[in-house]
Amino acid sequence: MKNTIINPEIVRKHIEKLQIKDLGKASIREIVALVNFIEEESQTKFIRMEMGVPGLPPAKFGVDAEIKALESGVASIYPMMDGIKPLKYEASRFIKLFIDVDVDPASCIPTCGSMQGTFAAFLVAGNVDKQKDTTLFIDPGFPVQKQQMTVMGNKFKSFDVFEFRGEKLREKLESYLQQGNINSIVYSNPNNPSWICLTDEELQIIGDLANKYDVIVMEDLAYFGMDFRKDLYTPGRPPYQPSVAKYTENYVLFISSSKIFSYAGQRGAIMAISNKLWNRQYDNLGVRFGSTGFGFTIVMQVLYALSSGISHSVQYALAAMFKAANDGVFNFVEDVKEYGKKAKIMKDLFTGNGFHVVYEKDGEEPIADGFYFTIGYKNMSGGELLENLLYHGISAITLKNTGSEKEGLRACVSHVKRDQFADLETRLKIFGENFG
Repeated sequence: MKNTIINPEIVRKHIEKLQIKDLGKASIREIVALVNFIEEESQTKFIRMEMGVPGLPPAKFGVDAEIKALESGVASIYPMMDGIKPLKYEASRFIKLFIDVDVDPASCIPTCGSMQGTFAAFLVAGNVDKQKDTTLFIDPGFPVQKQQMTVMGNKFKSFDVFEFRGEKLREKLESYLQQGNINSIVYSNPNNPSWICLTDEELQIIGDLANKYDVIVMEDLAYFGMDFRKDLYTPGRPPYQPSVAKYTENYVLFISSSKIFSYAGQRGAIMAISNKLWNRQYDNLGVRFGSTGFGFTIVMQVLYALSSGISHSVQYALAAMFKAANDGVFNFVEDVKEYGKKAKIMKDLFTGNGFHVVYEKDGEEPIADGFYFTIGYKNMSGGELLENLLYHGISAITLKNTGSEKEGLRACVSHVKRDQFADLETRLKIFGENFG
């Protein structure tokens, strides 16, 4: 290399200091710590794309409602385990207006971020049938969900959906489901990290197979409405947020406030369980938890044991944000379109300097511009590409860390400021001179 932004010795020193044996397998938090050390010693600000943290102010509807709730004294009162009534009502209404699916308020449960919701749902789904001891992940996906499985000691399998889009998805899924050991299917839509969006055809395939093999579908909607190719914000009118809930009643939806409302710090989310699944009785749950109802077991056995509910004031914030969106006075989709605009510029900068987009299409349609995108460079492995970009003051995480079989990186646009674009372009040009 002729020249780099960061002295390579500084990068290598801190990789060794953190005992990172393989950058290609380093966790998000390890990369965050690594870049913090490198920035401090080199006195150089990085183009930071490694962590999916909101880069916009929190929704004022939520902030104002939470302040009002705190001032009214809710901080001294335990909330009901299954959530306050205004939140349950507005969450049910939100799902009807923006997905066009009916979920009773009773089945809408607040959780401490979707992370707590998925933990509870994974734990219960893993015990509905003693023959069905394995969860199936449609990858790439959020790495920490697999960490949750490891912490619980639950079995899981996964596959990269890259080669199995459209009708090919049916045969691939069925090859796992017909073995009889799968209790649930998990995916995010839009997808973290690839930003692919499953089509209605693919969601129907998942729903049909869930019905055929009696498995639960866990749909992570952390980026609800953020497929900016369509305007998904018109309450009660199509187009709606695509969802497997249109095709099966065996579902749990996770709707987080972190990205869509930029409310990540307060850890508020909704777990919406289909009315049928909420009321379903499983004998094996009684063996494991002492209760047989799916919904009751999640709330009164598992969530109760985990935290005894989520912050009382945050529930009022969530209720207010959902209500404002439902009433048509808070266009949350318009607010987060800045991510898509930045992604378009950043992708052009990368592809204009020899990089390629790894996950580039949904069917025959180019992938949307959004919170994440994926990049590769020639024949470099993800670990090699990450290390070489670190020498040039650019950070990301590898796709291998997300269950992808492709070489490359996940780039998050949220914390890259527009005034850094010129610097990004300069660094990418230097990278090209070194490796082009």
